[in-house]
Amino acid sequence: MAASAIPYPSPFLGAPRPSFKTSFCRQSSCTTVSNFKFAAIFWGPRRTAQSRESSPSLGPYTLTGSASEGTPTNGLTPQKISVLVVSSISEIPSKDWDACAIDSTGREKFNPFLSHAFLSSLEESGCSVKETGWLPQHIVAQDENKNIIGVVPLYLKSHSYGEFVFDHSWADAYYRYGSEYYPKLQSCVPFTPVTGQRILVRNTLYRDKVFDVLVTALKDLTNKFRVSSLHVTFPSETEWDRLKRNGFLQRIGMQYHWKNRNYKDFDEFLMDLKQSKRKNIRQERKKITAQNLKMKRLRGDEIKAKHWDTFYNFYRNTTDNKWGRAFLTKDFFHNMGAKMGDQVMLIVAEDGDELVAGALNLIGGDTLFGRLWGCLPHAYFPNLHFEACYYQAIEAAIELNLSKVEAGAQGEHKIQRGYLPVITYSCHYILDDGFRKAIEDFLIHETVQVRHVMKLLHDSGPFKEEILKDFTFD
Repeated sequence: MAASAIPYPSPFLGAPRPSFKTSFCRQSSCTTVSNFKFAAIFWGPRRTAQSRESSPSLGPYTLTGSASEGTPTNGLTPQKISVLVVSSISEIPSKDWDACAIDSTGREKFNPFLSHAFLSSLEESGCSVKETGWLPQHIVAQDENKNIIGVVPLYLKSHSYGEFVFDHSWADAYYRYGSEYYPKLQSCVPFTPVTGQRILVRNTLYRDKVFDVLVTALKDLTNKFRVSSLHVTFPSETEWDRLKRNGFLQRIGMQYHWKNRNYKDFDEFLMDLKQSKRKNIRQERKKITAQNLKMKRLRGDEIKAKHWDTFYNFYRNTTDNKWGRAFLTKDFFHNMGAKMGDQVMLIVAEDGDELVAGALNLIGGDTLFGRLWGCLPHAYFPNLHFEACYYQAIEAAIELNLSKVEAGAQGEHKIQRGYLPVITYSCHYILDDGFRKAIEDFLIHETVQVRHVMKLLHDSGPFKEEILKDFTFD
């Protein structure tokens, strides 16, 4: 479960330190750049960025080709698509944004982080705004009747924090070569390493063509802004594949997810584990009762203002002691809770009448998303983190008949508690040919490394051998 603050790069996800002599990559055919080490160090731009047009319009774009496969035709296909860039999600009606988000996945797989409620809560509370290095530049596609048929969450960024796909080393390489890496364009959910659609398109006759138009618009905007690059982080695997065909470099990462094998209860899940792992989890859970802690799962109206005030203190204790800087404000938690209702689950631990710890989760169409954890500064209760973040989440997913739990970024300790490694995706559109070739070479080697580590971690999982075969990460 990740904290939304400055993350430290993983030792193998974007932060290796090989030395390069005359080339930015390992093959002799690569473009020569400069003498430097490829190090995960953040640097600001060496020169002042050129002025850029704020919220430009793009296009219009003309649709070509046939309707999307399997989509009935009715003769009402728009021929031209206009594309706008808006500097706040508040400029887009929530019903139109959410219609695009729901249509892009289907309601049964709806991702709450892509909702207007969540993204607007970030902006309205001063989290994802220009002053914090997240200037909203959301893309909106309209048909000839001004109906919104596609949107893309997009930000012009002046740093690489709050992304969980680490490119600090790339920024360092640009800096050492005397080039600007920032600002850059980033399509993502701020401070949230959760996989989901990034190009949100209505279920229209020509949805595939609208998707292509939005990709073209993203690339056109990258060129129009004269930025170094465009990054689409934690997209769906389908988008990842399609963006490769549009000139994006592919990158993979790793998270740990729990899969629901139609369990009736937590004990049935435990029976899929090796005996030693099953015993360890039961002992960890018994310690919660022995410490006289009471666990509660609160949803919607059960979460009061006092809960958010306390949880914000938990969050700040985590970021101040572990990460260094908090990006989320107290207002964000209040706004999100008020807007998202029963989609929010707050798991809390009580010691007598005092709340001592909590874990924030969001409920999607088929997934429970674990997001943030924290406790009081003086609180020390062994195994409480495992109970609040992992075991309570598993119990909740079983009760709600959800397919999986996504427990956030990093944390190999999750494996022995039933959370196995899965692949995450990102796509990167690099304008400079020399840097593009060098980064492409780096990603080839990194991908091999990531897949090797995932295989080792997967095989060391806690499940019985016959059960482990049902879990794949590729």
